[in-house]
Amino acid sequence: MNDIALETLKVLAVEAIDEAQSGHPGIALGAASIVYTLYTRHLVATPMRSHWINRDRFVLSAGHGSALLYANLHLAGYKISIDDLKSFRQLGSVTPGHPEVDVTDGVDASSGPLGQGIAQSVGLAMAEAHLHAKFPCQINHYTYCLCGDGDLQEGIANEAMSLAGHLQLNKLIILYDSNDIQLDGPIANAYSDDIEQKALAIHWAYEKVEDGTNVDAISEAINRAKNHNRPTFIEIKTIIGLGASNQGTSSVHGSPLKHEEVLEMRSSLGSVRFNASKEAKDAYLLQKKISDQQYNQWASQITSEFVEFLGQIPTVDLVIPPFEMGSKMATRVSSGKVLQALSKRYTNLIGGSADLSASTHIAGADGIFSPDNRLGRNIKFGVREHAMAAIANGIALHGGLVPFVSGFFVFSDYMKPAIRLSALMKLPVLYIFTHDSIAVGEDGPTHQPIEQLTMLRSIPGLDVIRPADANEVRASYAFALASHTPVVIVLTRQELTTFIPIEDIDLNKGAYILTHDEEDIEGILIASGSEVALAVAASDVLLSMGHTVRVVSLPSSTLFSKQSTAYQEKILPLHIKKRLAIEMSDGAHLWRYVGLDGDVVGLSTFGKSAKGNILTAEMGFTVEALVKRYLLLR
Repeated sequence: MNDIALETLKVLAVEAIDEAQSGHPGIALGAASIVYTLYTRHLVATPMRSHWINRDRFVLSAGHGSALLYANLHLAGYKISIDDLKSFRQLGSVTPGHPEVDVTDGVDASSGPLGQGIAQSVGLAMAEAHLHAKFPCQINHYTYCLCGDGDLQEGIANEAMSLAGHLQLNKLIILYDSNDIQLDGPIANAYSDDIEQKALAIHWAYEKVEDGTNVDAISEAINRAKNHNRPTFIEIKTIIGLGASNQGTSSVHGSPLKHEEVLEMRSSLGSVRFNASKEAKDAYLLQKKISDQQYNQWASQITSEFVEFLGQIPTVDLVIPPFEMGSKMATRVSSGKVLQALSKRYTNLIGGSADLSASTHIAGADGIFSPDNRLGRNIKFGVREHAMAAIANGIALHGGLVPFVSGFFVFSDYMKPAIRLSALMKLPVLYIFTHDSIAVGEDGPTHQPIEQLTMLRSIPGLDVIRPADANEVRASYAFALASHTPVVIVLTRQELTTFIPIEDIDLNKGAYILTHDEEDIEGILIASGSEVALAVAASDVLLSMGHTVRVVSLPSSTLFSKQSTAYQEKILPLHIKKRLAIEMSDGAHLWRYVGLDGDVVGLSTFGKSAKGNILTAEMGFTVEALVKRYLLLR
């Protein structure tokens, strides 16, 4: 039975690739035994309840092996039909080119960009460790990750694995498809790390399976891994494209096999393409029965405390009042006050920073998350920005926790690939960035963000908020924690005066009128963040000169773009042509709001090392300079 089931798995995968004439047969044939062993002997997960919070997780970090995963999920009884396999990589199918968590039943994470899946797996394991300490009867499961040579060459994988070893995440097991080949040829051309010594050096347990076709040996290695007191790295020697005429070569990595070869592979199972016999599917039944039994036992032990925990929705209004008008503080400071108040009350908030908690004023509650304190909600990520963001994705994917991470805004560059996946997966991850502009000052242009707002605003499904004062910060958190998608909050290092009454703020709509809501106005100043107060001051000067100029606070262009045409017209009437947008960034997204007759006061060069107030003045961000620029408008 096992031989038939395993061969069926391989053939279904390569048939899907053959039908699409697109895909990666190398991993589908070479790593089939690994996935088959995991799903038929170890993985506690049931297709009847594919979102069960206490299921084992499987992340295909080598996401190009999606055809193998889909064929496997079909045999295991998930909602993937033969027709779905025939529609592999086609428009509208549930079997896209790389796994997508919100598209395909049984997929635990969206993967494909190499290394991301490893880091997501670390996040899943961290969430399990924390929740197991809190609810040992409700949460107790493993996280498995299949990776390849390319994954391990990515920096993010090294960052994440280093942290996982430090944290002794013993329920994390990586299965390494070690075939010595990558797209450009033998890995020896680019990679000669001693994998065993590397794993041991970063405090992982190491196992090796010499024959990747030996299901029993793979299973025994997984059993040993479950008994280690630290994460386990299992190297499994395989042959890429096993059974193909070009097996063991880079040519089998990402090009469909010849159609005749696929037909020949099918011939040993019969002549009907895309056929999966009852015998093949039965190989998965024993593990399914075990999983169902474990689910029933779990369901009988659910406590009201656990249910209440899962139902927590952090609410700003219940924990912190509006900030006092006239109070002065950097928005990074007011952000810290809001988050600390929230963390004390809501025990599902967990996160930290990339070695910058003192600068970003961000830290979780209940101490540092560590091997000795799994209940801690302050994660010390170290200087690992990219892994930090992907780990947060893993925590969000797990369910039950609300992750937040923080760092200097300029270093969002390091995090962008993982932030993009947050948006793609629609994960409620909160990104908190400080030191948001050239006002950072003396640290100079390497630490002064210019283009980062444009970069993040350009990501579909990501809401970016840059609040103008402490009360807009408070409103930003209220929005972010009610959101089901990722949110970025961008904050200042320099002090700002709290000047906007909480009742005047309409942050959820992205932009609102701050001054001069009357219809009879001459022009409009549009600004975000620290520049809003500057715009108000410029508007006052212009009014004294006889010019009635509205000020619009634009904390989030991404939210404003979602509003109705009528609302946008109310805030920015089309007949008002004199418009000036002000932002200490390259301001690319602001041009849409000023029209052909308007202008943007932004930045087209890097900053300089100088005191923040001197530098901002030097680069044109003063009341006098803004008044002059406005008066030049036609």
